[in-house]
Amino acid sequence: MRIREATRADIGAIVALLSDDGLGRGRETPGDPAYDAAFDAMAAQPGNVYLVAEEAEAVIGCLQFTVIHGLSRKGASRAQVEGVRVHADHRGKRIGEALFEAAFDRARDAGCTLVQLTTDRSRDDALRFYERLGFEASHWGMKRAL
Repeated sequence: MRIREATRADIGAIVALLSDDGLGRGRETPGDPAYDAAFDAMAAQPGNVYLVAEEAEAVIGCLQFTVIHGLSRKGASRAQVEGVRVHADHRGKRIGEALFEAAFDRARDAGCTLVQLTTDRSRDDALRFYERLGFEASHWGMKRAL
């Protein structure tokens, strides 16, 4: 298994992972050309990449990694992690941990002082996983649809 940056050719596999649960099925549409434009926009933004876990040339896990530069915390940069998924057949094999270790390394290399993420409150397994990696539920996250 290896971790690498996603390419445009990986879009279908990533979207399949994102749509493979109760929440994702309701909000993702595999095959929609909007994903191509979104990938291109990400690729044009420095510090915004999808990382994929690959085994036998198949994408079995992914996460989006974005560096956010800011003024708070004395001008600290932080890394945002989104869209974390591991294929159902490969869970429990430390693939998620490997993806996060790659993200932590990238965050350190980019000078980030913290890594943050949000998770849906209904994802109990994900919450336990993130806590095991050292994340703390220190803030209330809020979203507003536009």
